[in-house]
Amino acid sequence: MTIELLNTGLDTIWVVLTAAMILLMEGGFALLEAGFVRHKNNVNIIMKVFADITLGTLCFYVIGFGLMYGADMLGLIGTTGFTIKGDLSHLDFSISLETFWLFQAAFVIAVISIVSGAVAERINFRAYLLYIILMTALIYPIAGHWIWGGGWLAKLGMLDFAGSAVIHALGGFSALAAAMFIGPRKGKFTATGTSTIALPSNLPLASVGAFLLWFGWFGFNAGSTLSATDVRIGHIAIVTMLSAASGGAAALLYTLFRYNRSDAPSVINGSLAGLVGITAGCAFVSDQAAILIGAVSGLLMIAATNWLEAKRIDDPVGAFPVHAASGIWGTLAVGLFATDGGLFHGGGWQLLSVQALGLVVFCVWGFALTWVGLKLIQLIIPVRAKEEEEEIGLDISYHGIMAAYQEHEFINYEHEYPNIDQENHKK
Repeated sequence: MTIELLNTGLDTIWVVLTAAMILLMEGGFALLEAGFVRHKNNVNIIMKVFADITLGTLCFYVIGFGLMYGADMLGLIGTTGFTIKGDLSHLDFSISLETFWLFQAAFVIAVISIVSGAVAERINFRAYLLYIILMTALIYPIAGHWIWGGGWLAKLGMLDFAGSAVIHALGGFSALAAAMFIGPRKGKFTATGTSTIALPSNLPLASVGAFLLWFGWFGFNAGSTLSATDVRIGHIAIVTMLSAASGGAAALLYTLFRYNRSDAPSVINGSLAGLVGITAGCAFVSDQAAILIGAVSGLLMIAATNWLEAKRIDDPVGAFPVHAASGIWGTLAVGLFATDGGLFHGGGWQLLSVQALGLVVFCVWGFALTWVGLKLIQLIIPVRAKEEEEEIGLDISYHGIMAAYQEHEFINYEHEYPNIDQENHKK
């Protein structure tokens, strides 16, 4: 066996394993979001995650991958590689195209799952299915081509190692657009604008979800090397750990001293914010910079959460504060702290300027395309659940009588839920 063949085998194993780690993050999303929302919507959260995985994977295979990684046209879109066929000779990896596709498919599923949490408890399930197709086939792949597919931002020199901008900032601003378009949950804000609290159904469940996401993030970041023999893997792993710890610690200490209590949801989301913040620069910044990036990410998450409340925008799981606010900071932090080209390492303003340009483009693209997409979907089917469906809960409304936590051994469907279309919801 030659050294080259051995390296190919090791790289293949590494990428497949890290892709599986990223896919396990969907279990994290499911538990995190289910724990943050009310019991009556837990099954709906799970079903949306399964829809992300199933429909999203197929859409990316048929259309998205070609638009993202196909032969470049004018720096804007790919034109080959649909269903992983056609001319993809420009993709020069030691691993096979199938292995590379698997890793990238895990990424696209994560993007759509960001939006899922922001519209929890009130989106029409059928409308959400249409949005999955839009995001995984068009919105994310086209933007991804600009930075990772050899497009115009890559040619300008933008750096986003594992996706603070193209995954998290784009996904976070898509989530913001969706939350604004669909409106807040019934009863979330009073007529005078005062915010009410919808208590999480299961914080231990949410914390387990966060731990699964934390675990999967090592695949997210370190797996982006696409090589088991890349000497940067250890460094990427440690800065990922430090930033997550710093983000959680910042949220813990801030809430402890600001409110005289350590707020569990804030600490959970603070750790996730730290993970988002380091994703762009995990291969480019020092350990010390990672700690600073994580701490600022955790504090920005809290500030963005307060901003949403002030603007009466309902985001039940904190998708925008965690992914957009931290993604913005993490992307800009590369321009500041990158050891090769960063402003604070003698690199001047060039890299920071490119990072800022790319960031604005991704945020505007995600927000605008999501808003327009939902407008188009609205012409086909209502985007928001009916008032009675939201009141009863989306578990019962869209998934039969299968509730996450059963309170009755037998249910008389017509008696318990007379306002729901019986034929559409009976099993």
